[in-house]
Amino acid sequence: MNEVRAFNPTGAGVEAAESVPHSIEAEQQLLGAILTNNDIFDRVASIIGAQHFYDPVHARIYETAAARIARNALASPVTLRAFLEDDAGLKELGGPAYLVKLAGAAISTYAARDYAQMIYDLAIRRELIALGHDIAAKAARVEVASEPRDQIVEAEQQLYLLAEQGKTDSGFQSFLKAVKDAVDVANAAYQREGGLAGLATGLTDMDRKLGGLHKSDLLILAGRPSMGKTSLATNIAFNVARAYKRGTLPDGTEGAVDGGVVGFFSLEMSAEQLAGRILAEASEIPSHKIRRGDMDEGEFRRFVEAAKSLESCPLFIDDTAALPISQIAARARRLKRTHGLDLLIVDYLQLARGTAENRVQEIGEISMGLKAIAKELNVPVIALSQLSRQVENREDKRPQLSDLRESGSIEQDADVVMFVFREVYYKEREKPGEGEMEKMAEWQEAMSRLHGKAEVIIGKQRHGPIGTIELSFEEQFTRFGNLVKPWQQDHGF
Repeated sequence: MNEVRAFNPTGAGVEAAESVPHSIEAEQQLLGAILTNNDIFDRVASIIGAQHFYDPVHARIYETAAARIARNALASPVTLRAFLEDDAGLKELGGPAYLVKLAGAAISTYAARDYAQMIYDLAIRRELIALGHDIAAKAARVEVASEPRDQIVEAEQQLYLLAEQGKTDSGFQSFLKAVKDAVDVANAAYQREGGLAGLATGLTDMDRKLGGLHKSDLLILAGRPSMGKTSLATNIAFNVARAYKRGTLPDGTEGAVDGGVVGFFSLEMSAEQLAGRILAEASEIPSHKIRRGDMDEGEFRRFVEAAKSLESCPLFIDDTAALPISQIAARARRLKRTHGLDLLIVDYLQLARGTAENRVQEIGEISMGLKAIAKELNVPVIALSQLSRQVENREDKRPQLSDLRESGSIEQDADVVMFVFREVYYKEREKPGEGEMEKMAEWQEAMSRLHGKAEVIIGKQRHGPIGTIELSFEEQFTRFGNLVKPWQQDHGF
């Protein structure tokens, strides 16, 4: 606690009655420095605002000075006098003469940021105290509409927002620093054998096209039902979590040196169903057999061994239905704080909830919220998305950007938009009648050519090329994999 004495024009000290942390002297010294040299304001404006001053009169002086400086006008005791002459609080401190006293007691300019930081820190302490009182008061009120679980989430959000306010290093940065950061990213990619700047998905061709999953990127993975969106997202999540290794990062901090901790919001499928898919892939036992328990002894042993090997995988699943975007953000923050977080997946975007009444605006709010989470937590976010039915009406069923539901906001916010497409799904439904021998032969040839293959079409990529990635797809294991090319077969790969 900061025991202080308030400065007043007569020089007499009056001990502060309130016991909350504050420093009247620091506020006086900083205001005096600004009124003496307006350039100081630019040095401290990124740290504090008027709301951080304890004394309301000091807050109004700072606000008035800031407004003058923003218009390139002089803020001095003389120029501020006209704006604050009738201020009742200032009159109690001695009127305009108090402004002159502040300027006369000004600190040297080099200490301005230290005083500003001190004022900010004390303001945060006061907010923490107020927040604690607020939490206690809400908890004490037993109301049907106020569930304890909701109060916990709300308190977490408020605390996190309070913590985020402390980031005073935002704003403009020198080109030298930006270049250094770019070189560090390129160096990290160069040091890796795969040449990836981002997180490896475990799918070689996809990694080569995307350069891995980049921090702070929002990737949209879209497709019609039964194309395999969830399967592909689950495969990526499993590959990333399975490869997780913790160690010392180049900046000296502890974190994932390979793979990563994965958070998976499964808004459509239960955690048990999702785990079943992952186990089907890992054990190479068809998922329908796992669901029915129709396994022989060898398969069951393989299933149990796969389950044991996955116990230590840092893959966390939240299967709460219809989560608001604010809750998704709060839970992702909590996961990062408690276990770490390197990749976040949301299945799927249209099942999340926003606050807007209009559906298009709500989807816009959700996509903006997901991009904000990616930037705030500095992790890649993969959000699955449904496509509109207009795909089915075209002869060529390959999706395109205009097929995204409410495509304007989703396409705008996304750094990467990918479409999952399996032509065999549509070809199966074109099977000719038994009597059409020639058509049947063509159909069988096409089915043979398309069997076990899938495409991921990159429709948008801010940092790289668009194009098509060919993958293998084993339907019985719901597993996507790297497709062996003809030239690789010839060379025995």
